[in-house]
Amino acid sequence: MNTVDRVTPPDDCVLELEDVTKVYSGIVAVKKANLRLRRGAVNVLVGENGAGKSTLMRIIAGVERPTLGRIILDGKPVQFDSPADAVANGIGMVFQELNLFSNMSVAENIFATRELTRGLRGIDHQAQVDKANEFLNRLEAGINADTLVEDLPIGQQQMVEIAKAVSLKARILIMDEPTSALSAAEVDILFKVIAELKAQGVAIVYISHRLEELMRIGDYITVLRDGQITGQAQVKDIDTQWIVRSMIGSDAKDFAKSVSHTIGSEAIRVEDVCLPRVQGGFAVDHVSLSVRAGEILGIYGLMGAGRSELFECIMGRHTHSTGKVFIEGKDISAGDTTRRIRQGLALIPEDRQREGLVQILSIANNLTLASLNRLVRWGFHIGGVKEKSAIREAIADLAIKAPNPDFEVTSMSGGNQQKVVIGKALMTGPKVLLMDEPSRGIDVGAKADVFRTMRRLAGEGLAILFSTSDLEEVMALSDRVAVMSNGRLITVLDREHATEAAVIAASAEGHKAFSREVGTGSRQENA
Repeated sequence: MNTVDRVTPPDDCVLELEDVTKVYSGIVAVKKANLRLRRGAVNVLVGENGAGKSTLMRIIAGVERPTLGRIILDGKPVQFDSPADAVANGIGMVFQELNLFSNMSVAENIFATRELTRGLRGIDHQAQVDKANEFLNRLEAGINADTLVEDLPIGQQQMVEIAKAVSLKARILIMDEPTSALSAAEVDILFKVIAELKAQGVAIVYISHRLEELMRIGDYITVLRDGQITGQAQVKDIDTQWIVRSMIGSDAKDFAKSVSHTIGSEAIRVEDVCLPRVQGGFAVDHVSLSVRAGEILGIYGLMGAGRSELFECIMGRHTHSTGKVFIEGKDISAGDTTRRIRQGLALIPEDRQREGLVQILSIANNLTLASLNRLVRWGFHIGGVKEKSAIREAIADLAIKAPNPDFEVTSMSGGNQQKVVIGKALMTGPKVLLMDEPSRGIDVGAKADVFRTMRRLAGEGLAILFSTSDLEEVMALSDRVAVMSNGRLITVLDREHATEAAVIAASAEGHKAFSREVGTGSRQENA
């Protein structure tokens, strides 16, 4: 880390960016950004996908170096040559895309590169487990630090990422979409921890697309659009409409408006689908449902409800699952995932990084990855005009910000990566589209684009099942609402009966029923 002359900052300013610009291969990701981070406060950063938020934070965290401009820390201009430089200066970051080693334990992940040792005897694994459990208990994560990360659902992996950042005892803590995979209860716990950190004088940088969260937790707000800062204010002085106008130049895009369409005949039917858990019980517990062509069925449930596991069973990912799947009346239960895709099924997974993209491939190659058989010429040759035309059409239809489709997919923002995953699924020509938390990590503008696409596809006769833990989304988009809890389908509500109160009540009743059964089972075992 290099330092030069001293600059006098405001009393509460711990770090300042001065005219910071970042350019990638001729593309300006951030342009002349000026930003102050204040001690003991939540500094909210918001903007559409591709606005430059993550780039700006990666510069502060030492992952990237600015092309122009300077970073001022404690009144001194500094240059971070690596993330280790930033960590040494008290800067920690919770990345939007999970940055964990799946084949290592939770404790090993939390202390990676700064292991607790016993002198010449090497790493003190037990001390790491004990200390990691302290951080996890503080977050009420319900995780044992001995557990392998790959055995945790994505929400708990997110809690591990947060615990890792908290363990750094940073004086500047950057949280990039920390709640994107958390339940409402876990969000409340995280906010309590943030309040504790504020009281200790930590400067929190909080990035989220959930505007109600920003209003609830933020002290200061900075808005980015197309790499430039378009608004800065104290949160107490603004409302959500101010945020949206600063983000997209107008009021919120309305994704709740229906597109009139005809509901056709049955497109998919699943019967008695079960997925046993290794530790006993069922992750998916005898679920049966059907969806018709042109219909959007929203599946609502909190973390652990079994929504993702149901979709994985439908796609044939779990060979030990039971039950039947029919597409347009044809039983495809015997087929593997590849055969099911060819029969008209497509899945947009919740975890785009691990399950939706091949990160070393280009945007174009990721888009066509699942539909190569449709782009083959003369039986073996892939490419040419047909492939390029399909790629251009997918990029245009989903409003993907891709100046050059040959760039690596990791060069894009998180929201645009999600659009690539959606485009890849649509290029297979599905009859039934399964969308697992399709708006996770997507801003208000990109979310509107995706939801309009869903309604357009339904209007064209596609059957859509989408899962979400967002009540507003399921109410706005669904023709019918299914409620899942603890692996079970609790109820399916027609649109006229699907009030918010009814959906919440069904979910709560599912939890109560499960708790009663677990309690009864425990009493019987003890007896």
